[in-house]
Amino acid sequence: MLIRQDYAYLPSSEITSESVYQERRALMKLAASAAVLAGSPLLAALGPYQKKSSSLELTPYEQITTYNNFYEFSTDKESPARLAKKFKTRPWTLTVGGEVQKPQTLDIDTLIKQIPLEERIYRFRCVEGWSMVVPWVGFSLASLLKLSGLTSKSKYVEFETLFDPAQFPQQNRTFGTIPFPYREGLRIDEAMHPLTILAVGLYGNELLPQNGAPIRLVVPWKYGFKSIKSIVKITLKETQARSTWHEAGPREYGFYANVNPAVDHPRWSQARERVLGKFFKQDTLAFNGYAKEVAHLYKGMNLLTFF
Repeated sequence: MLIRQDYAYLPSSEITSESVYQERRALMKLAASAAVLAGSPLLAALGPYQKKSSSLELTPYEQITTYNNFYEFSTDKESPARLAKKFKTRPWTLTVGGEVQKPQTLDIDTLIKQIPLEERIYRFRCVEGWSMVVPWVGFSLASLLKLSGLTSKSKYVEFETLFDPAQFPQQNRTFGTIPFPYREGLRIDEAMHPLTILAVGLYGNELLPQNGAPIRLVVPWKYGFKSIKSIVKITLKETQARSTWHEAGPREYGFYANVNPAVDHPRWSQARERVLGKFFKQDTLAFNGYAKEVAHLYKGMNLLTFF
């Protein structure tokens, strides 16, 4: 299976040059564990594909895979890579249900073979004020939802992370952490937007556990906490989906969580951001630089209120 090249709706600035990509890919291969790469069903799905020029500089593989927010493993950013080494991503099933015509439970490897994969190079902006650029491998969320068939009541999409305290040490804690299992939600028009993907890899290889293996959501115009990891359940709903961080701190973490430099977090400014690996901060872009593609979704909404 080849990665489908479908960049009609993506600005050329989102796609890295072949020379830069190949250099970083070679470095990544040297650093990646042979055990992780052996027998990867994702690798078997990849093939040659054309690259375009880019003004974006990819964040090195090592930084993407060692600086992670994954509260099920740890509340710091360096520990998840160590604590996730024995995390089991196979067998893994993904359930799609709720307000759909055909509820189904899908094996992750069958799903990867069923829907063509493609590379998406996106900016990633954390609500904490740091950012990176990631070459994801995945497929549009819309393509999966269409397989289950939407109804007139399919107005929101709710996602849920695996609940397994034996593998997620923080899920054993009941004090000083967020409630589990982790849930996130989107409006149906956000979920069906062509920029919204389910990622199963990055830099051409399978996702590592600390990055949300085996399947995670990526919504590039929103803060990173919306891009829920290690998904086991997707539920279509008529009412607003649950959002773990929004429920835990509604004044700090809005349901929409669109990247907006004009709306500060109560404890820090969102006007600028620190790119991983860079010394100087840079200005934060509205909708993380994807305003042209997504601003129309929020026409008429007061984004100071619906943040």
